[in-house]
Amino acid sequence: MSHSASNFIALKTIWIKECTRFLRIWVQTLVPPAITMTLYFVIFGSIVGERIGEMNGVGYMEFIVPGLIMMSIITNSYSNVASSFFSAKFQRNIEEMLVSPVPTSVIIAGYVGGGMARAMIVAVIVTCVSFLFADIQIAHVGYVVLTVVLTSTLFCLGGLINAVYGKTFDDISIVPTFVLTPLTYLGGVFYSVSLLPEFWQKVSMANPVLYMVNGFRYGFLGQSDVGIGVAVSVLVGFNVLFFGVAYYILEKGIGIRS
Repeated sequence: MSHSASNFIALKTIWIKECTRFLRIWVQTLVPPAITMTLYFVIFGSIVGERIGEMNGVGYMEFIVPGLIMMSIITNSYSNVASSFFSAKFQRNIEEMLVSPVPTSVIIAGYVGGGMARAMIVAVIVTCVSFLFADIQIAHVGYVVLTVVLTSTLFCLGGLINAVYGKTFDDISIVPTFVLTPLTYLGGVFYSVSLLPEFWQKVSMANPVLYMVNGFRYGFLGQSDVGIGVAVSVLVGFNVLFFGVAYYILEKGIGIRS
């Protein structure tokens, strides 16, 4: 059997294992995001949105839909890989995979593929829920797909890195609580940064989630607070960086081999 064929079998095996893992407990992995986003739509969209009116020339509900979908993608991409990889590390079976002939890049791709699969399913569910509350139109399908893939990949890699360095199950919840949640809420999900004072607009530009949300919003509404080229460049740059870090620490066995 050729090298490429064996690598493909390894990749498919890891991917199927990851997908089976979250599909087996779908009530815990797929239902909660739908319920959470429904509450967001009801509270922020229907109740608060009626008082706000329009945002950047579109209805407030239509404005926040891309951000809420992106929020679910970020959360599920990260949590799926972080919990799965840490569980494998905790049970001491990740070492068997690392010493096997499977290339490190294939291991990373398998875990990332599983996280992306969960994120895509959740994104479809949340999008279907949004149809109950807003008239959704997609201006640029290509940018929607590109932003989803790049963002999901980025946070899958982030979850893997966090899982490698985490010592306990509590450690993998620190980043979502103290990093992802603030960055997401301050990333323009519920408002346009153009409404902020000039100083805070400049501060917001240092938030990478802002580029993800606005890149996705551009795909839906055809408008963005940042240049779409800049948004894509930021996403590509962070993906390259995070993949490099993940590859290095797995190759060296940092945080895994004692």
